[in-house]
Amino acid sequence: MANNGRRSVKAKKGPTIGTGGHGRKALEGKGPTPKAEDRPYHKAHKNKQLAERSAAKRPGAPRGAGARSGPKGRATEEVVTGRNSVVEALRAGIPAKALHVAIRIEMDDRVKESLKLAAERGIPLMETGKPELDRMTDDAIHQGLVLQIPPYEYQDAYELAEETVEAWKKGHVSNAPLFVALDGITDPRNLGAIIRSVSAFSGHGVIVPERRSVGVTASAWKTSAGAAVRVPVARAANLNNTLKAFKNMGIYVLGLDGDGDVSLPDLSLAKEPVCIVVGSEGKGLSRLVRENCDQIVSIPIDSAMESLNASMAVGISLYEVSRQRSAK
Repeated sequence: MANNGRRSVKAKKGPTIGTGGHGRKALEGKGPTPKAEDRPYHKAHKNKQLAERSAAKRPGAPRGAGARSGPKGRATEEVVTGRNSVVEALRAGIPAKALHVAIRIEMDDRVKESLKLAAERGIPLMETGKPELDRMTDDAIHQGLVLQIPPYEYQDAYELAEETVEAWKKGHVSNAPLFVALDGITDPRNLGAIIRSVSAFSGHGVIVPERRSVGVTASAWKTSAGAAVRVPVARAANLNNTLKAFKNMGIYVLGLDGDGDVSLPDLSLAKEPVCIVVGSEGKGLSRLVRENCDQIVSIPIDSAMESLNASMAVGISLYEVSRQRSAK
């Protein structure tokens, strides 16, 4: 067939309109695959949650109370759960941030008293749905009542001792500085009882290490019977370094141990600035803490009894120091 002298020319491929980069995101994918324990649908995620709940319920944790962890594992928030625990905490005057009450809660005497006590103290009442209460308590049995406890504001151990010594030298404090330091104590009830004894015998503070040590929890507040309001609890980043600093300030460090070289009735340093260090009932004082003590003091007890509870040993020792200080 004639083509009238024309040749067919194949068109060259030139620039075409593109997507402007809109498709680039789709090509990048969704990033690295999350760890199994971070995938909600994976069995490992459920196992991780169970492990965390089990750890929160380990022996020594206050019953009816739980703590949320912040940076470096420090407790940032605590909750008291359950009707009995909440009403007892409010009766004890434990500081509270808010009282969460379930929507359409079934009223009983404990709920009524909790609402009354919270209102009298000006604690905010929050009507909260069950799903949110479950989330706040990590699915603990809360019975429709959850009391939020603000984190305790610890003083610095060195600053507390320095301020107390300075006030004593200026005559602003009548009694010589008297502190109690805890070495390896993890039971909050022991801490609460020790705070109570320190208050009863005119002590100036309790020192707790930052790591592997008990803190001021709702259980400690309750056991202190309100003394935690009057007695400061200070934290030491390193207990041994703190004890050395105390000694440089002129504070004698006395360790309590059954194998002491000085019997409590023969203590001659009671009228001086003193820091009494107590260890756990099972392990006692750690080796380094023992080496940093000026004296190791023992309490005479019946040979049939191996040791005393930490809070009881502190109470007896504080009584003897107070007795000697008041003697003319």
